[in-house]
Amino acid sequence: MNNPIPLTLPSPCWLLDEQKLNNNMRIIEHIKTQSHAKILLALKGYALWQSFPLLQPYLDGCCASGLHEAQLAHEEFGKEVHTYAPAFKEEEINQIASISHHLVFNSPAQFKRFASKAKAINPKLSLGLRVNPEYSVSPTQMYNPCGLYSRLGTTLANMDDSIMEACEGLHFHALCEESADALEAVLLHFEEKFAKYLPRMQWINFGGGHHITRKGYDVAKLIQLIITFKAKYAVEVYLEPGEAIGWQTGVLVSTVLDIVDNGMKIAILDTSAEAHMPDTLLMPYRAKVQGAGKAGQKAHTYRLAGNTCLAGDIMGEYSFDTPLHIGDKIIFEDQMHYTMVKASTFNGVKLPSIAIQRLDGKIEVLREFGYEDFKHRLS
Repeated sequence: MNNPIPLTLPSPCWLLDEQKLNNNMRIIEHIKTQSHAKILLALKGYALWQSFPLLQPYLDGCCASGLHEAQLAHEEFGKEVHTYAPAFKEEEINQIASISHHLVFNSPAQFKRFASKAKAINPKLSLGLRVNPEYSVSPTQMYNPCGLYSRLGTTLANMDDSIMEACEGLHFHALCEESADALEAVLLHFEEKFAKYLPRMQWINFGGGHHITRKGYDVAKLIQLIITFKAKYAVEVYLEPGEAIGWQTGVLVSTVLDIVDNGMKIAILDTSAEAHMPDTLLMPYRAKVQGAGKAGQKAHTYRLAGNTCLAGDIMGEYSFDTPLHIGDKIIFEDQMHYTMVKASTFNGVKLPSIAIQRLDGKIEVLREFGYEDFKHRLS
């Protein structure tokens, strides 16, 4: 999305490019056609529901991490709903069961507590268990679902065979922005540990973290891994990418509010790393800025910083060909996934607006946020 940003676009603003989203869906379509896997949208990574009509023809449904995501999938996507949570609540399980197609428990204890009740509510519900293969390739421990002392999934040592008669599927999630080679390594550990359970399963969910729309990803290898696994165990295979759906499909537009100098030039923006793109601090990673290079690479270097009182609300140091001025637009690329789903109104900072550039090139502002959105979250 390198077109000029319209002056009328609110700032800050997330701007989705439907054409780029459609391009990602073509890759998804190819994988589904060749492998016969089912692919779900992971709402924890991407939940811009007004773009769901573009996604529905290509995807089999959504995976949800609890009641509210399951409700959104049920109401706005209208296909399969797969719900998993590290722990379910007694007062929510009936509603979750009634709108889900797959219900995946994190532990045998949760399975025993809720499985019968859930099946009584929805006899067609397929029950599963998340397992931990105790192996992962992850860029950082913060995002390693199989790391030391992980609470996510049941290890082989903690399996309870008494639940397996009612269990129809196993789910694992061991990747984060990873390759088909990484999946191949995880599958070896998964099969080694849980092989005795696989012949009785109806489906296996390979989880998320597959960076399948990234340039250079070995799509052919992924397809072959799925085909081989399906043939070996006669099971349905599911993938649930979140990041790969929204990968490189849109930007976060911000504006320079002030420039101060305290040993280096600092541009204060009307957005926030802490509130609007927290993965830049958690991961951490350096978001790409249109037209900018690394510090010192171009003539004019600035630290880009957020408009909150958190000292560490800093996006990083970037250089530009010409000096920045108050009112200039700063455009952060690849900001559709794991941004708006995590955003907050910390420090009273206004949430970015949400806009879509449609396939015909026209830009539609879907939502603008204000004081009432901040106020009513708090009491």
